[in-house]
Amino acid sequence: MVPAVARVTNATVESRGRLLCSQRMDPHNPNDRIVPFSSKLAFGVGQFAEGLKNTGFGLFILFYYNQVLEMPGALAGAALFIALLFDAVTDPLAGSLSDKWQSRLGRRHPFMYASALPLALAFVGLFSPPEGLGQWGLFLWLTAFATLTRGAMTLYHVPHLALGAELTQNYNERNRVVAYRQFFATAGSATVIAVGFGYFFSDDMGGRLAIENYTPFAIVLAVLMAVTIWYSAAGTQKEVPFLSEPPPRPARNAFLVLGSDFLAAFGNRSFAWMISGVLVIYIMSGVHAALDIYMYQYFWELDGGQMMRVNLAPIAGLLVGVFVAAPLLPRIGKRAGVILAVASVATCTILPVVCRLLDAFPENGTGALFYALVGFKFVQGLTMQQAFIAAGSMLADVADEHELDTGTRQEGIFFGAISFSGKATSGVGTLIGGIGLDIIDWPTGAEIVSATDIPAGTLVDLGVLYGPVVAGCAVITIWCLSHYNLDRERHAEILGKLAERRRAGARPGALDTAAGSGS
Repeated sequence: MVPAVARVTNATVESRGRLLCSQRMDPHNPNDRIVPFSSKLAFGVGQFAEGLKNTGFGLFILFYYNQVLEMPGALAGAALFIALLFDAVTDPLAGSLSDKWQSRLGRRHPFMYASALPLALAFVGLFSPPEGLGQWGLFLWLTAFATLTRGAMTLYHVPHLALGAELTQNYNERNRVVAYRQFFATAGSATVIAVGFGYFFSDDMGGRLAIENYTPFAIVLAVLMAVTIWYSAAGTQKEVPFLSEPPPRPARNAFLVLGSDFLAAFGNRSFAWMISGVLVIYIMSGVHAALDIYMYQYFWELDGGQMMRVNLAPIAGLLVGVFVAAPLLPRIGKRAGVILAVASVATCTILPVVCRLLDAFPENGTGALFYALVGFKFVQGLTMQQAFIAAGSMLADVADEHELDTGTRQEGIFFGAISFSGKATSGVGTLIGGIGLDIIDWPTGAEIVSATDIPAGTLVDLGVLYGPVVAGCAVITIWCLSHYNLDRERHAEILGKLAERRRAGARPGALDTAAGSGS
C-alpha cells in the first residue's frame, strides 16, 4: 500500500534533475541542493515565533511571578521546572512522531499548522492569572500554562527544526539555511525587547512592576506568533516533494518507538557529546535570562530606556553575526565556531561583574557604565551567533551520519532532543535562578524599586550568582564539544557512501557496515 504522502511527479523529477545538473551536484543525492530563496525565507520567518516566545518567557516570567506577584522564587522555579519535565517527553515524542507521520501535507507540516492557535492562547493565559489565587493557586496556574505553552511550541518547533535539516544535505548550504533561521529568531527577540522595555514596561507606562501591562504585552506577542507560524508552514509547503519520505508507520506503541529512537540517537557518539555540551551551556543561559532583569534594575540601576538598549545590543550582535558566520565558519570549522562563542560569552559575562565587585568598573548612573555594558553585550551576541548557526548545521550533519549507520532519516528525534535542551534555558535555569534568589534572601514586592531598597550584601550575592558561579559551566561545555569530531572531511565521506548506496539500490547497511566507525 502506498503511504498517503506527497510524491514527486515526473515533472518535478525532471526539473530537479535540470537544477542539479546546473549546480553540478550529484543526481544520486537529490538533497545536495541549493534551496530557493522563498523557501529559505519562509523557513527562517518561522523561527520568529520561537524568538518571541523564548525571550518573552525567559526575560519576564520569573520576574513577573516573583517580583510583581510576590510568589517565592523557588516555587516559581519549581513550576517552570515541572513544565520542563513535561518537555522531556513531548520534545523527542514530537520528533519521533513527525519522523514517521504520513499525510498529503508531508510529515512535518501538519504539526506546524496545528500548533499556532493553541500556542497563542496558552501564552496569553501564562501572563493573565486571575486575581486572588494565592501562592499555591499561582503555582498551579503557572505550572499549567507553562506546560501548555511549552507543549504547543513543541508541536511546532521540533518539526520545524527537522524540516530545516531536510531541505538540503549540502554542507555549506546548511549554514545558510540555519543563518536565515537565526536571523529571524534574533528579530523575534529584538521585537520582544522593543515592545516590552520600549512600550509596555517603559518608565512612562509604569515600568516593570506595572501588573496591568503584562496581559496586553502577551496578546501582542501571541498574535505575531500565530501569524508567522502559519506563514512559515504555507511558504515551505512546496518543498515537500524534495523531502525524505517517512518510513512505514510502526505497529508498536508510540512510546516504545520513542524509547527505541532515543536510544539510537544517543548511540551516535557525535550527538551524545554535542548535546551534553549544549545542555550545560543552555542551563547557564537560562539562569542569566531569569536574572537579567534583576541585574539591570538593581545591580546596574539602569532606567527603562537603558534596559531596552542594553538588551538590544546582543540582538544587534546576533544580526551582524549572521553575516560574519557565513565566511568565518567554512574557515575555522563548525566545532571551533561553537567553542569560540562559548568562551566569549563566559568571558563577557564574568568580566563586568568581577570588575564591579573589585571596584574596577564605571559607577552606576554614568555614561561609561552604559556604553561598557552595551559593548560587552554586543560582543556576546556577535560570537554567540556563530554557535547558533554552527550547532544547527552540525545537528543536520549528525542526521546524515545516523542515516548511514541505520538506513533511516530521523531528523525529528535529534532536533526534538536538542529542542528539549534549549528549553532548559527557561526550565532548569529558571529553577536555579529562583532557588538562588531565595537563598540570598532577595526581597520582593512592588515597593522594591531600586538598589537602595536592597541590602548591599544581597546585591553582591546576586552578582556572584549571575557572573562567576554560573559562567563556570562554560568550561564543562568546551570540554564536551572538544570530543565532537564530525568535520567536513568525515561528512563528505558520509555523503559519498549514501550516494553510493542510492546508486546501487542497496539495502541499508549493505555498504561498508563499518561506515560509522570513524564517528
